[in-house]
Parts: sequence; structure tokens; C-alpha cells
Amino acid sequence: MPTSWRRLLLFALVAAFLAGITFTGGCDFTRGLLLAKKGNQVGAQVNVDSPLGTGPDAVANVVSSASQAVVKISTKKVSGEAADPLFNDPFFRQFFGLPFSPRQQEEGLGSGFIISNDGFILTNEHVIDGANDIAVTVTGFDKPLAAKIVGSDYNLDLALLKINTNSDLPFLNLGNSDQIRVGNWVIAIGNPYGLDHTVTTGVISAKGRPVNISDRQYENLLQTDASINPGNSGGPLLNLQGEVIGINTAINAQAQGIGFAIPTSTVQRVLEDLKNSVNSVSPWIGVQVRPVDEEAARYLGLTKAEGALVTGVIAGSPAQKASLKQWDVIVEFNGVKINNADDLVTAIKATQVGNNVKVLVVRNRQLSSVNISIAEKPRNIK
Repeated sequence: MPTSWRRLLLFALVAAFLAGITFTGGCDFTRGLLLAKKGNQVGAQVNVDSPLGTGPDAVANVVSSASQAVVKISTKKVSGEAADPLFNDPFFRQFFGLPFSPRQQEEGLGSGFIISNDGFILTNEHVIDGANDIAVTVTGFDKPLAAKIVGSDYNLDLALLKINTNSDLPFLNLGNSDQIRVGNWVIAIGNPYGLDHTVTTGVISAKGRPVNISDRQYENLLQTDASINPGNSGGPLLNLQGEVIGINTAINAQAQGIGFAIPTSTVQRVLEDLKNSVNSVSPWIGVQVRPVDEEAARYLGLTKAEGALVTGVIAGSPAQKASLKQWDVIVEFNGVKINNADDLVTAIKATQVGNNVKVLVVRNRQLSSVNISIAEKPRNIK
């Protein structure tokens, strides 16, 4: 066979081989497009071979399925505070006597989410605290629905509401917050500043954060950089599987990208109590404490910056009855060494109401002991 013919035959074989590769690849590519199109038609992720929570539409898919179970909570309560600052003006009062405080109606706004098809709703206790009227806006209903409080826990900042409808409602499942990892993506849905069903995303920044906010002490919060604003309180923090792993609760007003949520591990522990209107009992001794820093240790004559420094004693409390005083340093509580203020809080909460415990304190550079009877924290003590 002439050389030219051999070259032509070789060229034809190579071309056929290359054409086969291109065709096979083209078939796979076309199949991928068909699968993606089919996936979009049934509301699945674009990549049907990927697990739930992945792909470019992961967040959008979670929001699409979860947002209908997120509700806006509007509250009204009657207060005795003056509606007009004029009423508290000294010049005005000199003509009308004592401060005039007409009753006024205050309005509040928060978020929540449905956890069962019969209308149970989880939210924060501070969202509905003191409310005389609670209305819940649910997607698909023409007007807000009246809600009643089934149970609440002030110290955990949790509340369970109930609305009644003639139809099954969409609801969210509670996930396992213990399995969430720092760095995992999360989604917050709520009503910041009344802008209903606002979606923000971020990651879990930290777990187990102890945070003091106003008069509440939270011990085990999830920290996230998902944007959380006033009105988000009570809304869900979701993982990419659409499960609730936290209840958005608070923000650090002096920082950006620092929000906090109550983990579902805390919620699930008390959910049945909330459904049965059983309020948790909080052990209490009635002291305000802070850690002992180096400066305080030098001032008080301590060899180490350890213990819980008493900064205040509440009148009528077990601590006052036991003669605890300001500037006492609690170093041991019921046989447990107290290294800091958090240790004392933990030790008190682990003690049963009614028990008498021995407390070691350093006062005037001398170690002494007192006996304290643990009481239940009064509702009016914040």
C-alpha cells in the first residue's frame, strides 16, 4: 500500500477515535443537563446526585420549604407609663400634683415558628412577656390569628404558643444542635424591624457561649455571624437540611456579626414541660456577683484572683438572711470549689430548692462559713 494511502488510513482511524471521545463526553454532558432539568421540575437541587443542603440552590431550597412555617408575632400590653413625656415634666407636675401616668398600650414585635401541624409555636419568652394580646401572622391566612400562651420559662427565655385553625399547618422539625460544628453554614429567618420573612446566612462562630443580657443569664448559646436584628427574636436558626438547630435570641449591639441563639438541645429538654404548663424551678440565693480580678484581689488582700465577689445582696433573700455582705468572696459552695462567678452560678443551679448548704467566704481577709437555705427564685426577680 502506498505511503500516502497508509497516512490517510491512519488519519481516518485517529479522527474516528477522537470523534468517539467527544461524542461520549457529549452524551454525559447532555444527560447531566436532562437530570438537572428534571431536578428543577420536582423542586430538588440542580445536582440531583448531591445530598440535601449542597449546590448553588441549597439556601434557596431550605428557605422555600421552611419560610411558610415562620410566623410574625405582634403583641400588645397595657402599661402605666406616661404616653407623653409632658406628663413627667416637673413644670407640668407643679400644676397637677404627683406624676400623672395614664395607662397606655405598648406594642411589640417578634418572630416564631410552628413545630406541629396543629399549631404549636416556639418563640422567646421576652417576645410575649407581659402581653395582654398576642396575634400571629401565618402565611396563607388573610388576617392575624389569636394565640394563647401554653407555657413559658423566664430563665431559659422560651415560650410555647398555640393557635387554632381548621387546617393542618406547615411546621419545622427540631434538629440536633449537639451535632452542629463551628464553621457549619446556618440560615436565620425572621421579621427584623417588621420586614417579614427576611433571610440571612452565616456560620456557627462558637458553641456554649455564656452571655448576660439585661437581667437574664444564658449559659449555652450558639454564636453566629448571620445577621440578627430586633424583630428576629424567636425565629429559627436552620441548618442546610432545613432543621431548626437554634432559636434566634439576642445580638451584641456594640459589635457586628455577633448574634446568639438558644440551642435545640435546651429546647427539647423542656418542651414537654412547656406543653404541660410546668414552669421550671430555679434555685436562688439572692446575690449579685462578678469574677475576682487582680485589682480586686490586691484590694481585698487575697493571694489569688479566685472566687466569686459579692457586689450586691437582695433584700429578704437567703443570702441576706445568712448575713452575706457586699465584698464577701465566695470560695466554696456546698463542698464545691468556686474559682469564678460562673462556677457559683453552676453550683447554685445544681442544688435542690430547700437544701441547706455550707458556704465558705473570705471577709476582711479571714475565712469563715455561713449556712444558706436555697430558695426558689421569685418571679418578680429579674
